[in-house]
Amino acid sequence: MKRFLQKKSQEKIICLTAYTFPMAKILDEFCDIILVGDSLGMTIYGMPDTVDVTLEMMINHGKAVTKARKKSFVVVDLPFGTYEKSCEQALESAQKVIFETGCDAIKIETSRDLVPTVKFLTENKINVMGHVGLMPQSVRKIGGYRYQGRDEKSAKEILETAKLVEKAGAFSLVIEAVPAELATKITQEISIPTIGIGASAECDGQVLVIDDLLGLNQEFKPRFVKYYADLAGEISTAVKNFSAEVKSKKFPAKENLV
Repeated sequence: MKRFLQKKSQEKIICLTAYTFPMAKILDEFCDIILVGDSLGMTIYGMPDTVDVTLEMMINHGKAVTKARKKSFVVVDLPFGTYEKSCEQALESAQKVIFETGCDAIKIETSRDLVPTVKFLTENKINVMGHVGLMPQSVRKIGGYRYQGRDEKSAKEILETAKLVEKAGAFSLVIEAVPAELATKITQEISIPTIGIGASAECDGQVLVIDDLLGLNQEFKPRFVKYYADLAGEISTAVKNFSAEVKSKKFPAKENLV
């Protein structure tokens, strides 16, 4: 993971999610890391959260993404229920994902009690990306998507967990939905790169869900999301025009036929 350590505090790391071959092929030119996120539960399958995403789903989409990439580093999320039971369960899941998809690393949401799991995985030659702050797989437990680390006690817990995850051998750390001051402090106090989402511009890199960036998911817009396009609007207009031309017999025209 030397190339990411070299980027820390030097060059921002670009990370976006992808779940399909065509999208990964586009993103590969611009991204350092492509994350096959369990956010696919919401963006692809219409789930209310990520909790019911399966390992099979992650493997299927991971395969599509790794087939498309030429230079990007591909990370696949381990979904809820596939790594929390024991270190051995986590290793079995990670090895299965890496073997079947050809990805470079896995990501797990890392509360303090999962630090030994990170250590066990890295000792078994699994590249691990950690994840602190808001952990989407826990939203049912915490009552929704809420910023974390707002008070002194929880901020201290997140900072200490980040340091433990670093010590356990993770090569990078996602920091999600925490105050900017806390994310900056974590970035300054650990040696591995931090990837922010709703955190701080001072993180070593940034990640967004691609559907959010493109304006495809207009029903769910966290504060930290910025639309860089309105593809939902463009798609709607295109389909409306197609429908109108079919009804008026303008499509298919002579040039569209053999």
